[in-house]
Amino acid sequence: MSSLRAYLTLRLRLLGRLLREVGGLRLALLGPVLAIVLGRGLLLAASHPVGQWAVPPLVALTLASAHRQRADLRFLATSAPGFRRWLAVEYGLAAVPAALVLAAFGDWGAALLTLALAPAGAVLPPARESRSTIRRARSLFRSEAFEWVSGMRAGGLWAWPVLLAGAVWQHSSPLGPVVALVLWLLVLLGCYGAPEPITMLVLAGRTPRQFLRRRLLLGMGYAGLSAAPFFWLLAVGPAGGGGAAAVSVAWLGMVGLLILTKYAFYPNATHIRTTQALVVGVALLLPGNPVYPVLLLVAVGGLIWQSQRRLHKILG
Repeated sequence: MSSLRAYLTLRLRLLGRLLREVGGLRLALLGPVLAIVLGRGLLLAASHPVGQWAVPPLVALTLASAHRQRADLRFLATSAPGFRRWLAVEYGLAAVPAALVLAAFGDWGAALLTLALAPAGAVLPPARESRSTIRRARSLFRSEAFEWVSGMRAGGLWAWPVLLAGAVWQHSSPLGPVVALVLWLLVLLGCYGAPEPITMLVLAGRTPRQFLRRRLLLGMGYAGLSAAPFFWLLAVGPAGGGGAAAVSVAWLGMVGLLILTKYAFYPNATHIRTTQALVVGVALLLPGNPVYPVLLLVAVGGLIWQSQRRLHKILG
């Protein structure tokens, strides 16, 4: 028990250090936005007789994905033989807020399932250890689109058919494909959250403008191809062609903003991820608000200017 308490205390200190690195201003903007977006999503799911059962697997998959990307698993395995019990408790505690929201709506079965599934991710191995070092399957994507190559191998290839199946299942309502597109955008958020080594930028042999144009062309091109079935489901459903066109333009625009944000704050991974989360949160929170178009124009212009400025320092 004392070792578990010490581990949880250490994790809280690491979280505090990460929050200090994010910065007070960015944290003041990001915290409320994420709280409102996640809160709305949970409330919507908890009040739906079918949607409530989507919360347990989503929470479990999110925690499992974060677990497999942890850099301290090898250290814990060699220094603390019982570390997986600590991880199970940590993940169970992380799932408590979602379970409480479900319980508040009387969804006791989904709440208990959320608490039961969350600790299961502790038994998974690190992502890099589960990949074969002898033979690796040829990627469906160009090696130049390295974010897609690594992101799909890390779980995107199985997430896409699952989301597509859910969208087809709920295609009679526009909400089904739209929710699937939001979740797919979050998968891509993980792909574009890690900065590549500076040598990869230098070896590209392009000017900042050419480099950024190529990254946008590859990223948005693959994103459009992967999201095409969801757009089609929207077009043939109640939303119609006009609604599908509006959603597709907005969604691809968000992918472009994720790419611009990555290079606007390159190579600081913490600032990249927090700003990307802020961009996505604002995009999901403010549609329909009269200040949204102005805020969007300012964000796009600022990110283009900042990304080219940052790349100019590296590429010259």
